[in-house]
Amino acid sequence: MEKSAPAIRLLLLTVGGQTYALHLEAVDRVLRMAEVTPLPGAPDPVEGVINIQGEVVAIVSIRRRLGLAHRDVAVSDSLVLARARARRLAIIAESVLGVVERPAGVVVSAGGLADGIQHIEGVLKTGDGLVLIHDLERFFSPEEEQSLDLALERG
Repeated sequence: MEKSAPAIRLLLLTVGGQTYALHLEAVDRVLRMAEVTPLPGAPDPVEGVINIQGEVVAIVSIRRRLGLAHRDVAVSDSLVLARARARRLAIIAESVLGVVERPAGVVVSAGGLADGIQHIEGVLKTGDGLVLIHDLERFFSPEEEQSLDLALERG
């Protein structure tokens, strides 16, 4: 009996008309948009914070991370609650498309794809175009992690 290639499960979401993906094992759940409290001193990709069952969670924007045009958060947006290192993050998604499972071999490495997007782990080709897979472990640089920690302590 042939052993099948390992599969990866991804949560697909859209931001600015582009589809992105997060590894499903990093995702806790999807929430409706909540009121975001600004967090002075936080790194640029951070929109602010929300309180989720007594825990202060940073709201991050893929749009800001990639330098896309600013768009105000909409009531119809979703928050994807996920884990990155020892931190929980809530990622703003304009829509959540659902979960897909693909053989790991179909993901193309993003190495050298473009400078400044070290948090993009790979690219998945679909019938609808390319899906950029985010590595939440590398979403923030060490300097950004440190400034977020300081902003949260002060906040």
